[in-house]
Amino acid sequence: MSDQKNLILAIALSILIILGFQVFYEGPRQQGLQSQRAEETAAVTPSAAAPGVQAPAAGPTGPRDRAEVIAEGRRVRIDTPRLHGSFSATGGRIDDLTLAAYHVTPDPRSPEVALLSPMGSHNPYYAEAGWVPAPGTTVAVPDADTVWTVPENAVLTPARPVTMTWDNGAGVRFERVLSIDENYMFTITQRVVNGTDRPITLVPYGLVSRHGTPETLGFYILHEGPLGVFDGRLREFHYSDLKGKTNEFTSTGGWIGVTDKYWLVSVAAAPDAGVTGRFRHAAGVPGALERYQVDLTWGAVTIAPNATGENLQRIFAGAKQLGLLDDYATALGITQFDLSIDFGWFWFLTRPFSVALTWLGHLFGNFGVAILVFTVLVKAVFFPLANKSYHAMSKMKALQPKMQLLQERYKDDRQRLQQEMMALYKAEKVNPVSGCLPIIIQIPVFFALYKVLFVTIEMRHAPFFGWIQDLSAPEPTSFINLFGVLPFEAPYLFAHVGVWPIIMGITMYLQQKLNPQPPDPIQAKVFLALPFIFTFMLAAFPVGLVIYWAWNNALSILQQWVIMRRMGVKVT
Repeated sequence: MSDQKNLILAIALSILIILGFQVFYEGPRQQGLQSQRAEETAAVTPSAAAPGVQAPAAGPTGPRDRAEVIAEGRRVRIDTPRLHGSFSATGGRIDDLTLAAYHVTPDPRSPEVALLSPMGSHNPYYAEAGWVPAPGTTVAVPDADTVWTVPENAVLTPARPVTMTWDNGAGVRFERVLSIDENYMFTITQRVVNGTDRPITLVPYGLVSRHGTPETLGFYILHEGPLGVFDGRLREFHYSDLKGKTNEFTSTGGWIGVTDKYWLVSVAAAPDAGVTGRFRHAAGVPGALERYQVDLTWGAVTIAPNATGENLQRIFAGAKQLGLLDDYATALGITQFDLSIDFGWFWFLTRPFSVALTWLGHLFGNFGVAILVFTVLVKAVFFPLANKSYHAMSKMKALQPKMQLLQERYKDDRQRLQQEMMALYKAEKVNPVSGCLPIIIQIPVFFALYKVLFVTIEMRHAPFFGWIQDLSAPEPTSFINLFGVLPFEAPYLFAHVGVWPIIMGITMYLQQKLNPQPPDPIQAKVFLALPFIFTFMLAAFPVGLVIYWAWNNALSILQQWVIMRRMGVKVT
């Protein structure tokens, strides 16, 4: 009767684990994903104002459609292999960008992901550069309402920079040269020509501004929000961290920005430039969106009469591709630019895993195949250790009949049973815990690969074969709609289990059958329930991870089966 109570308790706890996982993890996760998709579809994003963060004002008519706002006023088109969009001749902000290589859904005909949006639209998000007068001075400088002079028919491309000019009417002319590379890096060269008879002192700045608190996935394993690197140290802030205070850092070189799961908008200084970075927040008036701003300011520049002052800064706006970020770090001296990708505590595994999977994905033209090949390589690295463990497990399996005899003989004396079992292990030179080693080794690899699939941009919308069109998303099929046979989309519920999680559960069950059974019958029954539990839990994880787990199990089964056959152990 006690054993039955323990079994019922174990099953109840297992069900609670699954329900808790769905309520506290998968429910919020799916809501976050839906919010992210909605943001991408509606062109969610950024913010800001000049170094002094102005309180956001409520618009007289409220936010309007992004395309409607962009269609107003003079704009200069941005056209590169990776970016489409424009910047406004009024204010000169970079506030209209879509990512040419990334779409809202896996369907390449779906809209491009909108990264930046102008003031007046829903959730404005933009970057800008400029000057402010040094404290105690009064010089008219360009602002958000300044109408710059731009050449007719100008288009910003990698081969054609665009130069804007503005005269303040008091003898000072401002020039701004925008150039862009083939990817996501803008270079902004600002010049001030002092035509007056006295020196002027100005402070150059660059900023990223985001209006509205964006929906985030809310995972502790992923940072979304303001961040930067100052004097080689990463600083990260959640949006809630900025409310009511300003965080300020001085540095030689460095960068500051706002990151989403896959996208980054940042401002970077030359490696030898002295800068001050600030993370700020402004609540605004009732009815207005909150505003989050990150900015860099350089040291004051004093420009003599009839002389020219200059500032150079770089603005990155695009996808966080590791190889590209590393290239920028090397070529432009942007310190630790790769830290914009949250590789987490296991960075010493996740970073090389990301590099390896990306390389294999390009080599085979399929990231699902890359995961399969990568799994084989990982198994090869740990093959000697796993082989030793499987030998020990096979010996344990061979001892099962003798252990059952001991259990029957000493079923009423647990202490004597434990003593006899330990003596048997010692006589047969078997370590009962050595069989756990493959699982222990697999745990950090599992979490590192999960992190890679979760944060690596190359995995986003990466197809496998058949119905798997996005390895970074959960398995899309479900037995609720007979795996797509019935003409409706299955709701994401507790029972949302697709083909690959079921395959994974079957391989886990088969592998468990090869292992020696726990001597305690209650433990044996609980272990028997684990494949069922993991089938439901892993159904919520990226399907690429489930494929890895199933394939790893299959390879382990093959390896263990061969060892057992060689040792003459009965395979059941």
